[in-house]
Amino acid sequence: MASSSSSPAFSSQSWNHDVFLSFRGEDTRKTFVDHLYTALVQKGIYTYKDDETLPRGELINPSLMKAIEESQIGVIVFSENYADSSWCLDELAHIMKCKDTRGQIVIPIFYGVDPSEVRKQKQKYGEAFVKHELENKTKVESWRKALVDASNISGWEPKHIANGHESKVIIEIVEKISQRLQLVSPSANANLIGIASRVQSLKLKLQIGSGGVRMIGIWGVGGGGKTTLASSVYEEISRKFDGCCFLENIWEESSKKGLEELQQKILYGVLREKIVQVERVEEGKHMIKHRLCRRKVLIVLDDVDQLDQLKALAGSHDWFGEGSRIIITTRDVHVISTTAPRVDEIHNISLLNDDEAMELFCKHAPCGHKHKKDYELLSKSVVSYAGGLPLALTVLGCFLCGKDINEWRSAIARLKDIPDTNIVEKLKISFDGLTPVEKELFLDIACFFRGQYKNEGIMAMLDACGFYPVIGIKVLLEKALITISDGRFDMHDLLQEMGRYIVRGEHPENPEKHSRVWKKEDVLKICAMDATKELDMVKAVRFECNSYDLVELPSVANLKNLRWIDWRGDLASPFPTNFPPKNLCCLILDDISQKRLWRGYKVILILYLNNKLKQSG
Repeated sequence: MASSSSSPAFSSQSWNHDVFLSFRGEDTRKTFVDHLYTALVQKGIYTYKDDETLPRGELINPSLMKAIEESQIGVIVFSENYADSSWCLDELAHIMKCKDTRGQIVIPIFYGVDPSEVRKQKQKYGEAFVKHELENKTKVESWRKALVDASNISGWEPKHIANGHESKVIIEIVEKISQRLQLVSPSANANLIGIASRVQSLKLKLQIGSGGVRMIGIWGVGGGGKTTLASSVYEEISRKFDGCCFLENIWEESSKKGLEELQQKILYGVLREKIVQVERVEEGKHMIKHRLCRRKVLIVLDDVDQLDQLKALAGSHDWFGEGSRIIITTRDVHVISTTAPRVDEIHNISLLNDDEAMELFCKHAPCGHKHKKDYELLSKSVVSYAGGLPLALTVLGCFLCGKDINEWRSAIARLKDIPDTNIVEKLKISFDGLTPVEKELFLDIACFFRGQYKNEGIMAMLDACGFYPVIGIKVLLEKALITISDGRFDMHDLLQEMGRYIVRGEHPENPEKHSRVWKKEDVLKICAMDATKELDMVKAVRFECNSYDLVELPSVANLKNLRWIDWRGDLASPFPTNFPPKNLCCLILDDISQKRLWRGYKVILILYLNNKLKQSG
């Protein structure tokens, strides 16, 4: 089937409707057009169908004209009495005008009439125009031209297709309309930076058009673009399916509304019909499987964070019909790598490279300023700070847009100490889902161990602290909070910033109120405090001083909850012999001149001492 070619202006148009149906109500409203409209809506094609009847001679109302102009495709159902209605002919004339001026696609359907009858205005069409010559003489010529032009477009004749079986004809028509929309619809994500290659990569894994049912998981760090990628692919391929549903923010929505309501949303989204309320999760599972097992569906489950969510919404491949595709986005790879249901492939999200990151940042914070070089240097600082994370680049770009060079400098300097709360809160979602012990483990790695080898010493120390690091590190890896790179602990810069921001909490300038102290200036500040200062919030300290620095340890009597201390450098005075902390499980001392730490026996799991101490016994 061919249709009118679209004008170059089409790609820039903004459409509110996919399809506008023009038809003669008394001929087809309750039959062919009703079935066609239902099939279009079930396919997810937004269709405008006017259900009002306008008496002969009345003018078409402005809202209808506007609906025609806002529709990508005009479908004209030429039936026996179509030309009898001046309203229909006005619609037709306006549709043909929009074809020429707005690039609208026109699809004629010749229902019970021959195209030549329409083109040459014969039989019923001829009779109608005899009346119009008397009543609407001024419009007759434009109507005739519109009929000729429309009937010259290759269209559909239902009586000659599928032996006249209307249901089969309608399926074919809807499929062709769907394909045309897919080819011409301007993508809402067309301007997204770096999206095209990522969409193509995911589409290859989905194997669209092949048989079977495939489940693909998209996994990666928060703010990395998982939802954007899933949404872009959904937009491109959704019209290839019998029914579609994009379920957003499942981790949040399930806690607010319950899994039962999400199950209802899937059923309604795919079937486009009112569903009896789901009372229990098990009932919802049965309904999804029973209603969708013979349908080719596309479902996106966005931001899944618990296995029970996946089991309730897409519990098995056999819930869905041949050719179905299920996309799951998550921050926790464990959710999509278990045995029930196991996804067919895991797609790791790829962050933006430097060029893409700069393009995205500049899109939100244009650098066409008077001192362009200064802005370019500062932009590079922001891009480096964001580390390819789209969320951070977008948030910071929007924040800096319109600000002058001094405000840029100030904002970038502030980021080093105070990260943007919009970014932190988004990243913190994964952290909030950890158990208390896993949170402690993550914070220790973020504050002290990033870049260090995952060796027996560190693992033993973390184990001594009660963090169960073997399983804990596995969880942090699965939730994309840390990585192991060349045997070393690593993480995204902004995740480390988030961890340290959590530790500093509401008291960034008061290190004595932090659970972990790692900055040299903060350790020196604590060491300078008098003996009456409460230090019981400090759990771990790392300090490395220069060989010429001699620093007093803080009042150890107040370090009641200290778990471990890593001190590299000599002390101004001997290590206190009354060292009291009951929770201390690791003591790392290097390059101190003291030959004996204390008298008596103290149990410390790990004790690293320098050669002087070892030699003195």
